[in-house]
Amino acid sequence: MVVGVAMTVGAVMLVVVLRDTLTREVRTAAGLRAAEVAAVLESGATPGGLTVGDAEDLLIQVLDQDGEVVASSPNVQGLPPVARLRPGESVQVRVPIDNDDDFLAVATAANAPEGRLTVLVARVMDTVGESTRTVSGLLAVGLPVLLLVVAATTWRVMGQALAPVEAIRYEVDEISASQLHRRVPDPPGSDEIARLATTMNRMLGRLERAHDQQRRFVSDASHELRSPVASIRQHAEVALAHPDGTSTTELAATVLAEDLRIQRLIEDLLLLAQADEHTLRLRRRPVDFDDLVFDEARYLRNATDLQIDTTAVSAGRLDGDVAGLRRVLRNLGDNAARHAGTRVWFALAEHNGAVVLTVDDDGPGIPVADRERVLQRFVRLDEARARDAGGSGLGLAIVAELVAAHGGTIDIGDSPLGGARLELRLPGAAEPGD
Repeated sequence: MVVGVAMTVGAVMLVVVLRDTLTREVRTAAGLRAAEVAAVLESGATPGGLTVGDAEDLLIQVLDQDGEVVASSPNVQGLPPVARLRPGESVQVRVPIDNDDDFLAVATAANAPEGRLTVLVARVMDTVGESTRTVSGLLAVGLPVLLLVVAATTWRVMGQALAPVEAIRYEVDEISASQLHRRVPDPPGSDEIARLATTMNRMLGRLERAHDQQRRFVSDASHELRSPVASIRQHAEVALAHPDGTSTTELAATVLAEDLRIQRLIEDLLLLAQADEHTLRLRRRPVDFDDLVFDEARYLRNATDLQIDTTAVSAGRLDGDVAGLRRVLRNLGDNAARHAGTRVWFALAEHNGAVVLTVDDDGPGIPVADRERVLQRFVRLDEARARDAGGSGLGLAIVAELVAAHGGTIDIGDSPLGGARLELRLPGAAEPGD
């Protein structure tokens, strides 16, 4: 419809411009002929003796100051003036000769010896009308045909171009949460539709990975929560079945230990959920990180028989959340103590505006292939170990999330003590005035 309207407007403008152009050409030709006649009269020739021509498509009249015809071409001999015009004017007139053709009359002044005369020259307008009618007829026939061709071509081309879009729409409509492995058709080429399909497939891939990660997360969390609940139930059933086999104190101690385990796990899960939803809020303030390291070392000395070395801990100040940083140190310390043989070593220093914490142990270390994997959730390198000994598999994942929230990084390498080295690099405190 838009093309049809545009073509119709263009056709009308073409006819109007063509008619105007041809009319100007007729007017120019008549004006040139009138100027020639005026030049002859001004040279001294008398109007009565002037031969003004006998062309059928041209008529000439010479008028005196009173508007009377003093000379004319043979085809208008004896006729009154065809128009009353002042020099320089023009008008379209119908002259009663032959077929009553339309003429375009032009007036030009001539300063003859007899006085001021007016030369009227009129040229027939048949060529203008015939040309306009011919072009209009061709457009009237050709435009509908051309419009049909354009419509058919547009329909076919757009249908072929949008066919992949329909295929993409159909495939997306069929994809559900249980079928995220499906992908939309990937058309050849590199146009917008091909890029759309590629983008949608990447999006589906991200959704599939997120869905799988969420499913594993829920499965592992359910398993971790089921274990302490089953332990509490088991001890309670034993206490009910054999009241003399256990005491209230022993049962309470068991229930309390498992309850604390559930509490820690729920807190870890909530923190990870906040990190996933980007709602993890840190209460930043200037923190002497070395004081927190000494507190964690003191806790490990009281809780374990390991040798805790802090001789390499120097001052380190940063802007961070105290509770979050304590949790980072507690998870790093528990991880090192769980795998260490006899010794855990802490080191802290400031380098190039960053606070660098290093935690080493003399345990079995972490294989290179597993150093990225251990930062994921519910990952244990030794699946055969008891869960009480191996932890929930969330400690290092929480460390990674909290360190990232503080704008830092964590690297895993080999320790000079023979075990694993975990190195944290956190932005240092801003200088006053920065």
